[in-house]
Amino acid sequence: MSDPSHGVVAFYGDDFTGSVDALLQFARRGWSGRLFTTLPDAETLARAASEVDVVGVAGISRSLGPAEMDAELRPVLEAFAALQPTLVQYKACSTADSAPDVGSLGRVVELGREVFGERTVPMLFAQPDFGRYTVFGQHFAAERGTVHRLDRQPTMSQHPTTPMTEADLAVHIGRQTDAAIGAVSLPEYDDLPQRLQASSMAGVVLDALTDDDLEAVGRALQQLPPPVFAIGSGGLSHGVAAASPGTAPSIPAATATDQAVLVVSGSRSAQTRRQADAASAAGWLVAPLALDGTTATPAVIEALRAGRGVVLTSDDADTGSAAGRPVLEAIADASASVIAAAVRAGVSRRVIVCGGDTSSRVTRLLGVDALSIAANPWGNVVILRAHSRDASIDGLELLLKGGQVGADTLFTDVSDLGSSPVSR
Repeated sequence: MSDPSHGVVAFYGDDFTGSVDALLQFARRGWSGRLFTTLPDAETLARAASEVDVVGVAGISRSLGPAEMDAELRPVLEAFAALQPTLVQYKACSTADSAPDVGSLGRVVELGREVFGERTVPMLFAQPDFGRYTVFGQHFAAERGTVHRLDRQPTMSQHPTTPMTEADLAVHIGRQTDAAIGAVSLPEYDDLPQRLQASSMAGVVLDALTDDDLEAVGRALQQLPPPVFAIGSGGLSHGVAAASPGTAPSIPAATATDQAVLVVSGSRSAQTRRQADAASAAGWLVAPLALDGTTATPAVIEALRAGRGVVLTSDDADTGSAAGRPVLEAIADASASVIAAAVRAGVSRRVIVCGGDTSSRVTRLLGVDALSIAANPWGNVVILRAHSRDASIDGLELLLKGGQVGADTLFTDVSDLGSSPVSR
């Protein structure tokens, strides 16, 4: 452990891309970490907690109903509690997308208080380096260079599962629970620890406009009696780590590969579509992801063998071929199948998976036990190294990409890593 002074810190990520972001935020500030793809046994978890600064479990609660969330989340929180942590973070999306019937943050507040005690749960969703801000409890999110109030942000206001129709986060989360949800705003930060301790609310939304605001929250949480249970984005991870920097080695900017990049996409965001179009313009093979298990065609394998990047997109997929299964499940199965085929054929060792929910399921289907950071080339883009008992998967490089993440040229930029300088 590079800095034992802060004690054990743990986090659960509501999807895999978010979990990776939390791991990155801690690592950037010198914290060593390990991210498990499912809850390990108590001995493995305790050993990891003794060896690194922060342990994480990547989950799928963002896509679950309240009863399913209980089954997914409660065992993880109880396992964390056994570590006697100073702080446990429920890593939520920086757009706070959730609803009473799917990914309910209100239910998370309730579960956290049931496991860690009936204290106020601090909630921080702002993440300035990602264009997410909270002011007087109102949340804002950037898209393509323009900052929008959350309920007017083009993507999130029309999200197919959890459309964000309310920018006041206390109101939004309050609709998901019978517990009282309030807010503490920036002008009240002079005595933030005391306000959090004295609050009668079940949960409070916290403001942040700058990295200094994040660090102020991190310092305040460190002054609360443990265990602290908090909900928040990678901005919360940033704030906690920045308040107590560690001494782990810095993250490399790139790793080299001589094989082509394979992209599988469960994301239907406009930005992912632009990235696929840019790859096509650069000469990559771009084709629909077949949901009937026939994606790994000779054409795909041969393109990769010839050094040509491949993008397989679900927005062009024939959803009728899902054979009655939920579409997300069919997309994940097809994605994992083609990745495994490419790996077995020895034609790709660097894979991009687009879509948070897709990433969660694909990683587990591939038999990945844990993830570590291999490189952070720019921004919040992270190349991960897979750790698996399956020798063919062990060491595979993965980029798990949220739908809105990355420049239009992301796929080709990742392909170029280690062979030519790319700046973002």
